[in-house]
Order: sequence, then structure tokens, then C-alpha cells
Amino acid sequence: MSDSTIDFNHITCSFIGLGLIGGSIAKALRRSYPDITLFAYDLDESGLKQAHDENVISRYETNMTDDLFACNFLFLCAPVSRNDEMLSEIKNKLREGTIITDVGSVKQTTHQAIAEAGLSHVFIGGHPMAGSEKTGYANANPLLLENAYYILTPTEEVPGTKVEQLKSLISGLGALPLVLPYDKHDYITAAVSHLPHIISACLVNLVQKSDDKDGLMKMIAAGGFKDITRISSSSPVMWQSVCLTNTENIQKLLDDYISDLQTVHSQLSGRCEQELYDLFDSAKEYRDGFAAGGHGPIKKAYAIHVDIPDIPGSLAQTATILALHGLSIKNIGIMHSREFQEGALRIEFYDEATEKTAVEVLRKSHYTIYE
Repeated sequence: MSDSTIDFNHITCSFIGLGLIGGSIAKALRRSYPDITLFAYDLDESGLKQAHDENVISRYETNMTDDLFACNFLFLCAPVSRNDEMLSEIKNKLREGTIITDVGSVKQTTHQAIAEAGLSHVFIGGHPMAGSEKTGYANANPLLLENAYYILTPTEEVPGTKVEQLKSLISGLGALPLVLPYDKHDYITAAVSHLPHIISACLVNLVQKSDDKDGLMKMIAAGGFKDITRISSSSPVMWQSVCLTNTENIQKLLDDYISDLQTVHSQLSGRCEQELYDLFDSAKEYRDGFAAGGHGPIKKAYAIHVDIPDIPGSLAQTATILALHGLSIKNIGIMHSREFQEGALRIEFYDEATEKTAVEVLRKSHYTIYE
């Protein structure tokens, strides 16, 4: 067995923090490596107890005991500021051979804190590009990482064999490991994750301020608006922290975005037909080239829109057809406002395979489907 090869069924992974991301990684590890040993520490004992009752973790602590650090990989899954505060205690208790990794969406401050703590030789930054607007272990899902990029930002001092081991561990969870310098990671995530959250929040607040006393905008907000603002339901605490740690990258991209909006404002004033067409055409061409899967921090919603007749029992009949084929529905709702060619019923599924099967089943039953 080479230095970079390891039997993951016979290693130990410890977690400091077991919320949505930490819990999802733990569940995925247990699913992929049934005999792996998993320890966890968190201040929220309810989540720890649930994970233990589900046989996801082998043992849990509400205090950082020495046993927690007898592990091959230590996952820091607490808020970034909390992780940084614990580094001195972690350094004093760390065992030889243990690799530290994290799951934070901003890497510069963490790499700096790691260097200041003298832990660069054992640190590989990590960021699973997956998430949810929900929080906590109760919403953890072992499939959250499947087919999602998992970015690794190793220090220059950490051994290459350890990087390869962590890449193999992550690959075994169905994720796609990608090694990047931490500064490049922070700029990319500012563009594809952090700025969109700011834009979404501003758009929601704009509609709230513009709405009338009867709340008509809120009432008739349809699929498009809901889809592009879904991420506004994410944790305010987490996104406040992101904005305060990746500030420079976000500001640079925000300046560019504001400039683009000002250009569109001028094109509207000048009724610039070609320029406005080019705006939407170039965006459509680039967007259509995105991978169809759920890669990225803003996860794809596996949803379809279905035309149904406006008669009693139509919704129940549709749900029954799917149930008879063993297809689980994540969410279902009536679209009171139709956009483009979207139908009157929106059905969301847990994964892409179920979505594709549902389309086949419903089309065979003569439903009109808009994906």
C-alpha cells in the first residue's frame, strides 16, 4: 500500500461542528464507508444525539476532549470565526499525522489564521460547493455532495500524499475534488455564490419596499422570482460573516455589477433595441452552456412544471400517478401565475434521476411537461 493509499473503512474522522454541511459529510462518509469511525463535537447536543441515534457518528462530545483529536482527518465545520478561535486549543491537542481541513466558503482569513497558529504543515482547506437554504443537522443529506465540486486549497507545506488521500476520500463520497489556490477560490466564490446572495437579498427587499399595503407583489410572485431569490432564505448570520471576510473580492465584483446595471439603465433610456437584445442573448448563450447537474453552491432545484386541467382532483391524480411508480415528491404547489410556458403545477423532486423518471411517466399519461 503506497503512502497516498488508505483504507477509509479503517480510519477515524472527527468533526468540530455538526450542522448542515458537517452532518451531510458525516452521513456521506457513513454511507460510503460503513465501518469508518466518526466522532463529533458540537454545543448543540440535540443534533449530536440524533446523529448518534441514526448510527451516523460513533461517539459525540459537548466538550473538546483529547479523544476527539485521535483521528486521521479533523473537519472544522463550525462558523469560520469560531474555527479560528479554537486553533490554539486544537494545536495543543492535535495528534501526529492528523490532517486538518475545513468547509468554509472563504479561505483567505482561515489560511492566515492557520499560518499564525503554526499549523500550515497539516492543513488542507476545503469547501464543498453545495448547500441549502435550510440549516442544522436535521436537514443534513448524504446526497448533498453528490456530483458537486469540492474545492481543496492545500498549503504549500502540507505533504502531497495527504492531499491525494483527502481527494480520494472526497471522491468516494460522489463529490468532485478540485485543487485551487485559496485566493483564486475566494474570487470565484465571490462571483458565483457571495454576490448572488447579495443581489437576491436586495431584490427581495426592493419588492418588499415597493409592495402595496395589500401585499399584491408578494401574493403573485411567480416561479421565476421565487427561483432566483430562493437563496435569500439562507442563514443571515452566515452571510454576514461571508461579507465581512471576503469583502474585497465582493466589492470589486459588486462595482462591476453596478456598472453593468447603470449601462442597462442608459440603454433603457435610449431605447437601444440591439443592445438590450444582446444583453439577454449573450446571457442566454452563456447560461445554456452550464452543466445540467447540481454543481455549485446554489444547488439546482429538480423541478418540473405540469399543465393540469382546472377541475377537482387533478392535483391528487397527478400525485397518485407518481406515487404508483415509487417516485418521491419533495414539494408540490399550484402556480397561480404562469410565466412563459410554465404550467399550473410545480413539482420538485429530491434528485435528477427521479425528475427524469417523473417526466417520462407523466408524458406517457399525456401530461404536458415544461422542464
